[in-house]
Amino acid sequence: MHDSPPETSSLVYLVAGEPSGDLLGAQLMAALRDATGGHVAFTGVGGPRMTEQGLTSLFPMSELAIMGFAEVVRHIPMVKRRIGEVAADVQAKAPAAVVTIDAPAFTLRVQRKLRAAFGANGPPLVHFVAPTVWAWRKGRAKEIAEFLDHLLCILPFEPPYFEVHGLASTFVGYPAIEDATGGDGPAFRTENDIPADTPLLCLMPGSRRSEIGRLLPVFLATLDRLERGHPGIRAAIPVVPNVRDLVEARTAGDARIPLLHDPERRKHLFAASDAALIKIGTANIELAAAGVPIVSTQRVSVLSAMIYQAVVRLKYVSLINIVLDRESHPEPLQFNCRPGVLAPLLDRILRDESLRARL
Repeated sequence: MHDSPPETSSLVYLVAGEPSGDLLGAQLMAALRDATGGHVAFTGVGGPRMTEQGLTSLFPMSELAIMGFAEVVRHIPMVKRRIGEVAADVQAKAPAAVVTIDAPAFTLRVQRKLRAAFGANGPPLVHFVAPTVWAWRKGRAKEIAEFLDHLLCILPFEPPYFEVHGLASTFVGYPAIEDATGGDGPAFRTENDIPADTPLLCLMPGSRRSEIGRLLPVFLATLDRLERGHPGIRAAIPVVPNVRDLVEARTAGDARIPLLHDPERRKHLFAASDAALIKIGTANIELAAAGVPIVSTQRVSVLSAMIYQAVVRLKYVSLINIVLDRESHPEPLQFNCRPGVLAPLLDRILRDESLRARL
């Protein structure tokens, strides 16, 4: 926790909707505090990382961690209610600025509602992490430009998509990389009693409860298969608070798999890992920055997959593969997200030192 800000502080209203946004929000809060000499205060919606930086969340951020087109539809009443609550809270507190972070299905609806309420007389409305208009529905860029004042982009090619519509946009880099590098791999192995020559997998099955339900059993079954050819293989899972109970229940009694509850320990796990099996998302960038060979995958409901295939026109799903326009690492999806596909891919990485180096 942090000391109370000076009375002359400006109030910044922050809204994050998922753990990756919570991390970005916490980093932003720390940077703003440093840049202003502590003359800034925060309020809004966030998770544990933002709470550590001094935010008291209006409601639990975990309520907004919804994945998939079909899954979102089922939660529309709750989402609409929370949008109204956030908008009313912003109007009541009159902040100097409103910054929403990723989770566009929720946060951009908040911003649109605020623009309608304030018109041109309200606080600056800023969004952090540009919606992927380059992947689907490019027309969204024009719509977003009508109610936002500024957009913070994490990819260098994104600003022109929005600037052409008059929305000021700034490329700020990919902040998640800051927490992914510089780890001490040997120390992590020593602390967890993992010999230097024992294969170690980093498993990251997601940060939403639906993802844990779909992916963690597949990841654990994949580990079982790998153990046949790699006796003694170990794995570790970084865990976020909103899925902690599910992960602990499914891995209870499995001595092969230490769980990491402290986010500061992730970079040490990355440095110690020989390979990683992950849900496609922010982890792709983190592990790539840390130099860990990855197999990234995803499985959503059948309806969500059908909708995605109908509206998205991309050769790849992993952001790294999209940017490079080639399959720099395997990304088996949906039906191919199964141990019979995942285990051989990881087995090859673990056995082939030159492949690991190349990846």
